[in-house]
Amino acid sequence: MHYDVFNGDADGICALLQLRLEEPLVSTRITGIKRDIALLERVHAEPGDTVTVLDISMVKNSDALSQLLAKDVVVDYVDHHAAGAIPNHPNLTATISEAPEVCTALLVNGRLRGERVEWAITGAFGDNLDEPAQRLAEKSGLQAPEIAGLKALGVCINYNGYGPSLDDLHFHPDALYESLLEAGRPQAFLGSSTFRQLDQGYREDLAASAALTPVVEASAFAVYQLPSAAWARRVSGVFSNDLVRAFPARAHAVLTERDDGAFLVSVRAPFDRRTGAETVCSQFATGGGREAAAGINCLPAEEFDQLIGALDAEYGG
Repeated sequence: MHYDVFNGDADGICALLQLRLEEPLVSTRITGIKRDIALLERVHAEPGDTVTVLDISMVKNSDALSQLLAKDVVVDYVDHHAAGAIPNHPNLTATISEAPEVCTALLVNGRLRGERVEWAITGAFGDNLDEPAQRLAEKSGLQAPEIAGLKALGVCINYNGYGPSLDDLHFHPDALYESLLEAGRPQAFLGSSTFRQLDQGYREDLAASAALTPVVEASAFAVYQLPSAAWARRVSGVFSNDLVRAFPARAHAVLTERDDGAFLVSVRAPFDRRTGAETVCSQFATGGGREAAAGINCLPAEEFDQLIGALDAEYGG
């Protein structure tokens, strides 16, 4: 049996689309909301089974990975998040890069030598890597209207993955993946009712966030707080990405209120210095990510000041 384990955001979905369009394979798929990254523990593989892992941090799945390898399961791991110590095991193939202008979809594109490059571009745009996506699109001979369409699709796929539960999403990430796979090419999906629903939801949620102002504002960073509402939970990631581009010299933290009184946190490093986000978030029990973009799944309200201190220590000096 084969398992495909992938992040439910644009990068994870577009990475798997490239692989399965180019290398069709019947598999058991395991995914979830963007922040649901402890996915390997849900793989109940037997000796001789195979697993493809896309766009989830190895360091956050290290125990489950070790257990799979010990059971003689063959694992192919492609990712751009913090990896920690990569096991030296004959059953593990690891393609890992933590470079700030690399995402999983681009790593898969390199492996496939550009055979499904439009999905790689879509995934990179969705992961807020506009510059690498634009360069790859132009190198591939795409024209401006085509590039704009891929960017819009990438942003909408990514937007769909945000929220602390699947109930907040417009589509389950696996169902969205199936629709995209059936379309085959991004251009075919752009004309679908599914894309129109995503695009409309994205625009409405982004409009609702337009009036927000920082609750903490310093020269080197700013903190925004969003209410406990479905639209706020869905838009938190793309809102964070937009802030980075609007204020490239400062870091941003976007806190979304949870029903239990804690916060869901998205942290973005300054666009001019894409480092430090993972350092900030990893100081908290449910935090992690990568240097340019990271998050905290549950920040207790009493740790708000600690977060401000971590941001100031990383960026204020």
